[in-house]
Amino acid sequence: MKKIGVFIINWLILVSAANAQQLSQVNFSNATTLSYFTFIIDGNLHIRISDDGRVMEWGTEQQSIRNSNYYSPQLQPYPGRLAYYGKEADSMSVGKVKTIGSAEISYYGKGELPFRIGKIRSINSQRFDYFTTADNKALTGKIKNMGFLSLDFYSSYENEGFAGKLKSVGGTTITYYSSFDDKLIKGKIKAIGSNSYNWYTSFDLPGYGGGLKSGLLRLSVNGVLFVVQ
Repeated sequence: MKKIGVFIINWLILVSAANAQQLSQVNFSNATTLSYFTFIIDGNLHIRISDDGRVMEWGTEQQSIRNSNYYSPQLQPYPGRLAYYGKEADSMSVGKVKTIGSAEISYYGKGELPFRIGKIRSINSQRFDYFTTADNKALTGKIKNMGFLSLDFYSSYENEGFAGKLKSVGGTTITYYSSFDDKLIKGKIKAIGSNSYNWYTSFDLPGYGGGLKSGLLRLSVNGVLFVVQ
């Protein structure tokens, strides 16, 4: 029984660690454009990643005292462990952040294919890969996989107005209002998975146009938090 108990505890620790390394948030600006992907490590350490696999910034997220649903878009400085690659590393890694807290970040070196060079190779156990020209020329260099999680983006032949926009995160599909919709809402998020977003149009009361009518600004779907700003 003791051995079984130890096994269960170790298994739970491993599962918890694995989950902490997976994609945690997907952030949009103006409800139209992907801003960044976020990995959350060590509880509240946010590492923001661009759609082409580069570390943008890191820090801790601050929640508003007055409104529990509001978080400052500006990260607070991270006081923990921080290290950078030195001259001994591949030239594509030199000067880039290597360690943030318990997150170990590696990068593709100069011997890789062009669409990977200098981009994130892994964050802890999560391996990154990217779209190639063979997948779709317009998407070349964008993140295709983060560990077991796959990403997809709209291409111009699907809908020219959506080209380059995030299409799916794992099994969660993102749709947008098209160029045929009202001018104040075209390009805005229409649905994330089965969750719909409705926006005030130019036909509503003056001053409301483009504002959110219904839908959640912070929405958890399939283990990922989608943040619409």
